[in-house]
Amino acid sequence: MSIARCEGVVQIYRAQDVEVVALRDVDLVVDEGETVALLGPSGAGKTTLLWLLAGLLRPSAGRVWINGSDLGSLDQRKLDRVRAANLGVVLQNPGRNLIPYLTAAQNVAFAQRGLRRDRRRVGDLLDRVGLGDIRDSPAGRMSGGEQQRLAVAVALANRPRLLLADEPTSQLDGESGRAVVELIRQAAEQEGTTAVVVTHDKAVSDGLSRTVTIRDGRVGSEGRRGENLVVVGREGAVQVPPEYHHLLPPGSRARIEPLADGVVLRRVEG
Repeated sequence: MSIARCEGVVQIYRAQDVEVVALRDVDLVVDEGETVALLGPSGAGKTTLLWLLAGLLRPSAGRVWINGSDLGSLDQRKLDRVRAANLGVVLQNPGRNLIPYLTAAQNVAFAQRGLRRDRRRVGDLLDRVGLGDIRDSPAGRMSGGEQQRLAVAVALANRPRLLLADEPTSQLDGESGRAVVELIRQAAEQEGTTAVVVTHDKAVSDGLSRTVTIRDGRVGSEGRRGENLVVVGREGAVQVPPEYHHLLPPGSRARIEPLADGVVLRRVEG
């Protein structure tokens, strides 16, 4: 069963007098319990897609569902309810996830509002991200890396059905980054939390169950169990991965030859 689904999603920004297409006809299904890494170069549309899944943006066209609710059809009050009931979000700037004058423990406990406060879970989450010894320190006085780890603990405090994280290890050393990845994996295995993580960190993508690569606002490829497969877009387009551009450079012509189980592309010279 899917927890998140995008169908024909288009996102257009207006920059001064120019329209910028950030996402083009994106189709994506994320099943319950999956851990998905969103990959791709800077500016490809990864963070935009994450914000759409979080309900922080509404698509210019297409539809986004979270746990069966069509986000685009909801008014703000209903959207807030869906987000509170289903989502844990880690924004790229960790300070935006925290209340600076509250301690680390108070930030995690505050995120449990709406449920009975669970002091044991607060302590467990802080220990697992390496912040147990500074649980009583104000979040605003912590380093960027400490705030980043705390933001992950806060996002998981309410046992969300879907965790959405934007570069959650960008300010962490290798050991701290591995702890965050392990925490996300354990949340999926033990609590059924689905995760979608924007990352440039290979250690993160290797630690999750699936990769989705965004290039030029489109889903270009998906990877599972070490195998990376291209994705055929709605209009029939296939993005050739950069490592094969020497065989099929952009702008080259190719002949499509049918096979019993698909097709093959052969470059045509001249």
